[in-house]
Amino acid sequence: MRSHDENLTPETIPLVAHARTLSSEGYSLPYASVGAALLDRAKKRPDTEFLVFRDIDAPRRALTWSQVETAARRVAYELLVELELEPGSRIATLTGNSPETVLLYLGAWLAGITVVPINLTEDDERLSFILDNARVAVAFAPEEQLARCGATRTVNMSAPDALLGGEPLRALPEVSCQTEALIVYTSGTTGAPKGVVLEHQNLISDANGIASWHQFTPADRAMLILPLHHVNGIIVTLLTPLISGGSIVLNRKFSASRFWQTMGYEKCTWCSVVPTILAFLCESKLDTWNKSIDFRHFICGAGPLTTDLARRFEETFGVRVVHGYGLSETTCYSCFLPIDLDSADYSRWMWGEGFPSIGIPLPENEMAIHSESGESLAPGERGEIVIRGVNVMRAYYQRPEANAETFKHGWFRSGDEGFYLFGEDKQPYFFITGRLKELIIRGGVNYSPFEIDEVLAMIPGVKSGMAVGFENNFYGEEIGAYIQKEPGASLTEQAVLEFCKEHLPFNKCPKVVLFGEEFPVTSTGKYQRNKLKPLFLSYKDAEFRK
Repeated sequence: MRSHDENLTPETIPLVAHARTLSSEGYSLPYASVGAALLDRAKKRPDTEFLVFRDIDAPRRALTWSQVETAARRVAYELLVELELEPGSRIATLTGNSPETVLLYLGAWLAGITVVPINLTEDDERLSFILDNARVAVAFAPEEQLARCGATRTVNMSAPDALLGGEPLRALPEVSCQTEALIVYTSGTTGAPKGVVLEHQNLISDANGIASWHQFTPADRAMLILPLHHVNGIIVTLLTPLISGGSIVLNRKFSASRFWQTMGYEKCTWCSVVPTILAFLCESKLDTWNKSIDFRHFICGAGPLTTDLARRFEETFGVRVVHGYGLSETTCYSCFLPIDLDSADYSRWMWGEGFPSIGIPLPENEMAIHSESGESLAPGERGEIVIRGVNVMRAYYQRPEANAETFKHGWFRSGDEGFYLFGEDKQPYFFITGRLKELIIRGGVNYSPFEIDEVLAMIPGVKSGMAVGFENNFYGEEIGAYIQKEPGASLTEQAVLEFCKEHLPFNKCPKVVLFGEEFPVTSTGKYQRNKLKPLFLSYKDAEFRK
């Protein structure tokens, strides 16, 4: 394991240690590493399908647990013997959703090698930064991407047979729970991306927590449509089935027109999505699938979910959405709504409080709401969502100042504002009200953009709406609305403003409405609210009176 000196100052080390443990003792991992989980599952269910691949332009491919183990061992041989890498080396992947990506990940983890997944659409500057910052030894990419990797040693993934054509590695290196497994770079819109360092402990604990919370068994099959360069795709719909012994239907990309048909044909029992996918499915209004299968629910997080969209999806398809929350820095999910809520409680927590609740903390971590000074706040009080537990990252890579700030109170500081309320079951139900950096500060008062988003979503003719705080010389910031109309809707700025006046006090109301065709989003479907601010620049000197 690498020294932490490059990541942490001496003062930060005990704070990080506190943030990466639970207050109570007794938690144990089901496996020491991802490789150990794969070997165990392959031994118990060798001839059972584990990985199915679906692509519009290709025939269905399926691999059993035994075939996946053998292929992963071949990858490990290629990495350690042919490429002469050592355990602890780092490889980058620019490979998209494919069986080869899955096998590359699993083979690397068997070999004790760290994976640095990179979005294929990453711009050249950020790609170069990540390869250099992570000290990547070899980058795996399709032929058309190789030139972008600069001086980094590369392997052409357009001919993946070379990766899988060798002999399986028999003697595997020892990989502990503290072995580095993954470095995921944040998709922040400003400044250099931060590398989130995750160990095998992080991956195993979070995947196990997700599997246990949702009561997944070997009989469950996941529909994987999210990108494998992001922790949601990696942890939720790759490693969670691996831990639970289930199976995966990997799609090269999401297709609303084929989604239900594929899910029904493959008899998938659950699916992890982001809110934008729910919106696309609602828009398509297609639900051709085999409803006789025992489908459980959708897992949804990684972006703001409005109560309107959650209610509309359930009413359209009759399928429940289990809302949750987490970050790359906490491996993936940290909390979920309980899966066994009755209709009344589900309605209350999903749309009865003004925001959809993100649920109750997983046993793998604890959550609280802190003030700026690190004090715990009472139910209903708004502050920063903070997390500690075994799924919290090792550190940001080579960012000691960022680590000192993020862990300064001995908890991981999420940067998200929220609050919690106790339910009748005595459990704390958490809510997120917005990114602290996205809060609109008008006249010295903080306003949550999520509250305004909820009102915009209620307006007839609005497909999507987002509140934006823009620079204003009279109040510091004023509130604008960016609207995407439903097809054919004859919505006007005045109609939006009048609707908001009926549902919000003047201070919270948008003062300007702009219409557009699309929202800026990350590759995982997260809206980038602050990228809309420049659109309102001409209103910097405007004064808006009641």
